Amino acid sequence: MDRQDLKFLKTLSRQYRSIGAASTEIINLQSILNLPKGTEHFLTDIHGEYEQFKHVLKNGSGSVRRKIDEEFGNTISNRDKKSLATLIYYPEEKLEIAEKEEENLEDWYRISLHRLVQVIKRVSSKYTRSKVRKALPEDFAYVIEELITEKEELQDKEAYYNEILHTIIRIGRAPQFIVALCHLIQRLVIDHLHIVGDIYDRGPGPHIIMDTLCDYHSVDVQWGNHDIVWMGAAAGSLLCIANVIRLSARYGSLSVLEEGYGINLVPLATFVLETYGDADCSAFAIRYNTDYNTKDLRLDTGMHKAMAMIQFKLEGQFIMRHPEFHMEDRLLLDRIDFEQRTVQIGGETYAMRDVDFPTVDPHRPYELSEEESRLMIRLQHAFMRCEKLQRHVRFLYAKGGMYKIYNGNLLYHGCVPLNEDGSFQKVEIFGREYSGKALYDVLEYYARRGYYAKDSGERMAGQDIIWYIWTGAGSPVFGKTKMATFERYFVADSRTHEERKNSYYSLYEREDIVNRILAEFGLDPEGAHIINGHVPVEQIHGESPIKCGGRLLVIDGGFSKAYHKKTGIAGYTLVCNSRGMRLVAHELFESTEAAIQRESDIISDTIEVETFQRRKRVADTDIGVDIKENIRYLEELLDAYREGSVMEE
Repeated sequence: MDRQDLKFLKTLSRQYRSIGAASTEIINLQSILNLPKGTEHFLTDIHGEYEQFKHVLKNGSGSVRRKIDEEFGNTISNRDKKSLATLIYYPEEKLEIAEKEEENLEDWYRISLHRLVQVIKRVSSKYTRSKVRKALPEDFAYVIEELITEKEELQDKEAYYNEILHTIIRIGRAPQFIVALCHLIQRLVIDHLHIVGDIYDRGPGPHIIMDTLCDYHSVDVQWGNHDIVWMGAAAGSLLCIANVIRLSARYGSLSVLEEGYGINLVPLATFVLETYGDADCSAFAIRYNTDYNTKDLRLDTGMHKAMAMIQFKLEGQFIMRHPEFHMEDRLLLDRIDFEQRTVQIGGETYAMRDVDFPTVDPHRPYELSEEESRLMIRLQHAFMRCEKLQRHVRFLYAKGGMYKIYNGNLLYHGCVPLNEDGSFQKVEIFGREYSGKALYDVLEYYARRGYYAKDSGERMAGQDIIWYIWTGAGSPVFGKTKMATFERYFVADSRTHEERKNSYYSLYEREDIVNRILAEFGLDPEGAHIINGHVPVEQIHGESPIKCGGRLLVIDGGFSKAYHKKTGIAGYTLVCNSRGMRLVAHELFESTEAAIQRESDIISDTIEVETFQRRKRVADTDIGVDIKENIRYLEELLDAYREGSVMEE
């Protein structure tokens, strides 16, 4: 044994001070390896739809209802199962209704408590008692542990078991206990949550989703392009800030910035009233939902246009700063003929809907006006000093990344950029070319420097890369040749609106391509899957989310209401437990109120993607790999104790 190994074992002996302590931990860890693996839950492209997100999170994409069905079978009615499921999802709200409507409330408490305890016994059966104990609410930990570890059918314990529930009801603690049990079921039914990108933009509640994720027990995030642009805005990138505000205005969700994050947009409103008060803003319609206050429509339309023009100017500055990205085709402000009301795009001339640009100097089109510069500095300060936004973005950095390898699966938001022949596309980043996994890694490195670097030059370089990740042709999370924002606003000819997808999307049905990608990331193609989102699957046109015979799964089915007409559904989610993987296609979620009042769950179709030939255990997971390594170290410590090279205390 060398000195370094001996030093490590002596350090380990401080935690396990004797042969008995080390032996007990080995026995514990070895037994954990044989438990069923925990259930993983995959969501993507949530786009601010917080009500549907929270409902799917509460029901575990049908996992709670499946546990209820498994536990009760035909012993209770379907109506009772629906009622029990809704109670588990929304305990506080259902208790309020029960207190008003139930004729015999104590009887309802007793039945509900018995059923909830039965469900908890089932959902906790795959975990160690220690893990369950850590999940228990502090106020009721002892009582819950007694209830779920005792068998009520045993004659000697039946009276003891029933008396616990009777006393809970008698002393008036039943409502609080029911809430605690319901939240515990939600906690235990899903072991780990994967968010495969795009929490932000379009919907009204990304900040609510982020608050929920920050409190979730076990989660990782693969950054989507709509997340990365918010991360850049929080870092202080003027270009990302302009994009974030423009998109918020476009989808009628400026309230996310103002009310959700407390970012002051009064300077922007003042600028718009002074500069765009008489300007034609008809090309900048707001795609608002039923919650939008239309009294703000004229002002918000002006904000929409003002931020778009600032964005186009800042994009031009970026493109000229980075010729290596070959984005010259996005330099369009200097190709406008203001007299003819036309623009040159791709060598052709197109009529423009609008050339009323009060802040654009035709001779220096990419320079911000003095007023625009002052405005952007004020907005930059607001974003960088917003404590809540900074907390959310730090969470994305801490729990997230460009991709994730987890339990033999590869998770990323968009694609691995490919050439037409299936080879990995090379992208030049600061003088060096990268492709495949190396491209992902270098982009993530600079995205982190863009937020955390102390050196201003390094920080700015990182922020430029963040914007490239958002919209660059070689970006894995964008995956298109261009973002045709300018054309969609100003040019009626739809040919200019085309955003051609990367070759990945025409090649991902080929097994050799999928295998090559998996191997590039160090995975054995046998049994591994690629899980990604980003491009909505148009089920309405017969498209399937299952690609390459189940090796690749695209689970963006249109969570965002903006995509419902295009996809025909309201999103896909994926559930992977010890027995297999199933894809869940969700119908439209009406509202939280309807889910509570009418006990209407999301109607979902389940597709069995894969059934494992052998039930997967903890030993088959990444956690299992770590446990096996710990066992090996502990066995080495045992040997050291026995041979006297490390002394017991």
